[in-house]
Amino acid sequence: MTATLEETSGDITYVRTDPDRPPVAIVDRSPITVRHRIIFGAIAILGAVAWAIIAFARGETVNAVWFVVAAICTYVVGYRFYARLVESKIVRPRDDRATPAESLDNATDYMPTDRRVLFGHHFAAIAGAGPLVGPVLAVQMGYLPGTIWIIVGAVFAGCVQDFLVLWVATRRRGRSLGQMVRDELGPVGGTAAIIGIIAIMTILIAVLALVVVNALAESPWGVFAIAATIPIALFMGIYLRYLRPGRISEVSLIGVVLLLAAVIGGRYVGETSWGQEIFGLSPTALAWAIIIYGFCASVLPVWLLLAPRDYLSTFMKVGTIVLLAVGIVFARPVMSAPAVSDFASSGAGPVFAGSLFPFLFITIACGALSGFHSLISSGTTPKLLEKEGQMRIIGYGGMLTESFVAIMALITAAIINQHLYFTLNAPKAKTGGTAEGAAAYVNSLPLGGPPISPEEITKAADDVGEASIVSRTGGAPTLAFGMSEVLHRVFGGSGLKAFWYHFAIMFEALFILTTVDAGTRVARFMISDAFGNFGGPLRKLRDPSWRPGAWGASLVVVALWGGILLMGVTDPLGGINTLFPLFGIANQLLAAIALTLVVVVVVKKGYYRWVWIPAVPLVWDLIVTMTASWQKIFSADPAVGYWKQHSQYAAAADAGKATFGSAKTPAEIDAVVRNTFIQGTLSIVFAVMVLIVVAVGVYCAYRTVSGGGRPLTEDEAEPSHRFAPKSLVPTATEREVARQWASG
Repeated sequence: MTATLEETSGDITYVRTDPDRPPVAIVDRSPITVRHRIIFGAIAILGAVAWAIIAFARGETVNAVWFVVAAICTYVVGYRFYARLVESKIVRPRDDRATPAESLDNATDYMPTDRRVLFGHHFAAIAGAGPLVGPVLAVQMGYLPGTIWIIVGAVFAGCVQDFLVLWVATRRRGRSLGQMVRDELGPVGGTAAIIGIIAIMTILIAVLALVVVNALAESPWGVFAIAATIPIALFMGIYLRYLRPGRISEVSLIGVVLLLAAVIGGRYVGETSWGQEIFGLSPTALAWAIIIYGFCASVLPVWLLLAPRDYLSTFMKVGTIVLLAVGIVFARPVMSAPAVSDFASSGAGPVFAGSLFPFLFITIACGALSGFHSLISSGTTPKLLEKEGQMRIIGYGGMLTESFVAIMALITAAIINQHLYFTLNAPKAKTGGTAEGAAAYVNSLPLGGPPISPEEITKAADDVGEASIVSRTGGAPTLAFGMSEVLHRVFGGSGLKAFWYHFAIMFEALFILTTVDAGTRVARFMISDAFGNFGGPLRKLRDPSWRPGAWGASLVVVALWGGILLMGVTDPLGGINTLFPLFGIANQLLAAIALTLVVVVVVKKGYYRWVWIPAVPLVWDLIVTMTASWQKIFSADPAVGYWKQHSQYAAAADAGKATFGSAKTPAEIDAVVRNTFIQGTLSIVFAVMVLIVVAVGVYCAYRTVSGGGRPLTEDEAEPSHRFAPKSLVPTATEREVARQWASG
């Protein structure tokens, strides 16, 4: 890179790459002021008080507001101090260095994007079902373990992964995760990573879609509202491209109004006979509809469907979470769940089987640490980043925002009457699918408080405008139920409880479908790249504009995750109850691949003193995921081990039994045999691929320390010729430099 010109004024250094133009970078070495020390000290003390109340209060109810306070205070301190440590010791950003968005700008894939817009895109892309569903299911263990993992895990693990993967990818022209692993670790580790990533993405997308199915099946109000977002998005895409180009605020207002109209109108549509017939889809029919939608979103132009839906989703995600936080502060609900439940030690919970360790840490698959985020941090985000100095707010800050979403989800589940919570989340095989069966089952569980009656369960369903809330597994209905409990107390009273429930259902489906359609498109690119590496006629697959290749790769992708989705929908054991642990394991194993890459890069750069920053979360992640994988593969408990389940149901099928366990027909027995075989096989494939990547990574790090090994593949630095502030709110110095660029 050409020499830069530096001019220092007090604690501020201005960096130019062209003597005739304004600075492209500002280096601020101002020490922390006494006032800021006092403020951060007060925040730390307030957070410590909140944590003490959450952790040590026993025999009395705990107000949910303390969870909000503990989370926000921890995030502020973590972002100000720990994120800055990671930035200064490892990332070492240089704003005089051009990012891939600047050096490769083609106005299509690579394009410098305003940091505020990019923050919204990054958050919308990483925040799928995980931060909503995982914490809800984990409340089975009590509120305390999940709260600690979500907040502390995010600060020291999830945010670190997202931040550092974004750093590695930005220094490598925004290459994909699999390609970067291949470049740094070699063909063996790279091949294992690519196979593992594609297999893991298949299960991730399938489970995300399954959550949507469980939330919307046989709910005409919700299905109509979600279906309406597709023509709304198409209209917005055409409006922006042809009718009123560039009118972002205008089309945003129109889109939000139409969105609210869809939610309100859905209630009336759902009450009509024709609405129930058209939109009251069965789980299988809804699964096929999502599969078709995923294919269309993958092959249609991105401006027509995918981008407008993501844009709408961002408004809904941020706005709804803020609304929920405000509702919690004003409604001040108390926790109904215990701090730590009996199921944490017994491992016999009806929501998912297994003890607190390791299954809590894989059930909360996002919100604390998520491997899926590494695909975004190495995918679209580095191709849109204006300045390296923005990586902290986007990578670390974006993950903190998702962690806050997870805390909100945990609160909404923990404030629900525990008998209703297990009525919603216990599989139909346990409850029989009726209010009477659910009441009998949940009253037999070791729960506190008075027993619940079938009439109370029926009334709870009527209050939210549903025919039944029994065995509405998957987490999404529970979250919607809890959100309606909070929001109706503050906004509108009991008359709007049903509206808030279905608003929350639509919010969740929008939240999750953003990841399903974007994930399908990303997986399509990965499939194309993987087969394109074989050369010959397949080389054309590496050109995303080749439409036959795009259609063919999309068909492969939706066939893979669609098959798993249909398997989960028809699973007699309750698809989400058996698939979500596999989803969590897969997601966290993907994080192990990403963190292995980061550790190797940190070692190659010679930052030995700071390698513990990514290495500690990597080791913890491996301990958790390999323990969980071992139990899912080898456990003799059929409620935990896939192969034990498989052998028992296979023996029942061979014996010609008509019913066995939760299977009520021979066809259902065969379905369990097939499903457990697939789940058990995937567990083995995931674990083996990741162990290969980690072993190769350890070898590469050892070779580097010994003075050999593969060279670092970081691209040569190019000088930047533009300026942009680092944070969402620019400083006075940044505003002054921005004015110089605007006037020049």
